[in-house]
Amino acid sequence: MKLLRSGLSVMLAGSSVIWLTASVSPSWAATSSATTAEAVVVPPGVTAGIAVFDRQTGQFTDVLNPDLQFRSASVVKLLLVLDFLWNRGPAYDIPAADRARLEVMLRSSDDDAASYYWDSLGGTAIINRMVARLGLTHTAGPPATHPGFWGYAAFTAADTVRIYRYLLDQAPAPVRTFVMSNLHQPTRYGTDGFDQYFGIASVFDPAFAIKQGWSGFPNSTGFGKDKDKPKEAGVDLTSEALHTTGTVGSGDRTIVAVYTLHPDGTGYGKAYNDVTRLTRTLNVPGAVKTPGNWLTTTGSGVRVRTAPNTSGGVLGTLPSGVDVLVSCQKKGQLIDAPPRSSEWWAYLPKYNGYVTNVYVGMSGPKLPGVPDCP
Repeated sequence: MKLLRSGLSVMLAGSSVIWLTASVSPSWAATSSATTAEAVVVPPGVTAGIAVFDRQTGQFTDVLNPDLQFRSASVVKLLLVLDFLWNRGPAYDIPAADRARLEVMLRSSDDDAASYYWDSLGGTAIINRMVARLGLTHTAGPPATHPGFWGYAAFTAADTVRIYRYLLDQAPAPVRTFVMSNLHQPTRYGTDGFDQYFGIASVFDPAFAIKQGWSGFPNSTGFGKDKDKPKEAGVDLTSEALHTTGTVGSGDRTIVAVYTLHPDGTGYGKAYNDVTRLTRTLNVPGAVKTPGNWLTTTGSGVRVRTAPNTSGGVLGTLPSGVDVLVSCQKKGQLIDAPPRSSEWWAYLPKYNGYVTNVYVGMSGPKLPGVPDCP
């Protein structure tokens, strides 16, 4: 599947945002008079909704299915925090307990915190209020059959851009500062143990903010998938979902929203890879891509360590068979794991750590084309 790039304009009228292309379709993009750039290729079998908006020029640089609804997973937490902050008065004082709860919800995608606010603020009424406040056009609460499942709220890429535009351009300064400062400080792993540095966080450096979403993978917390819900009946609640949303570039220049669904049974590592590969090809003005070579890991649960040896502390583990960015390699402890062995370790800048070359790439002990670390 290919996405054709185009320029889509918006304009401001007072404090209201008028979306001249609020319902952009792939066919519009394909017939636009704007200059068509290199196509973005969506991995086979993946359904994607994409909207990339350059705040500096007021144009979309990439769009695909921007009004296609996906179950939001944890991206709905953006509306939970905005609803909580909406009527807090000019001081926007946040009680200490709420501050701690909201921070872990935004930085580490904590589901217990989301459930707390979903229940205490009125459930689907939260979605209805925020739809009216922000002028969202295709956002809806979870289906009537699942009223308590906040992760089943329906979101689109275009509405996600609207949410970030409100945060960045219209929200009171204390609200913008609180929410965006937390999104700029995501933890590597969610509180459910899932690595949330796919997509935006894997590709861009150093200025990015993220609110990711994942749903339907084994051992994930929150509301995963409903195998009894047919795909034809509204929003797909069965396919594995993985979403990367946020901002990229100095001053949060570009808003990126990528929603994806994967064939039923897709592993987290495969979906992680597909979303990251797609994100690598987006046209994101102001972005700085982390330099290095993309190589694929072999094995499962590969450990990233603070030093090029097994005595180094474990910084994390890699999902099975994912692309990782390698900036250099360094001699360290010999690892012998037939049929491969190596004393070289790859340095992963996104982890600030090392992984043995035995489990990176498909070549010999030393990675070709990768420089030695200083």
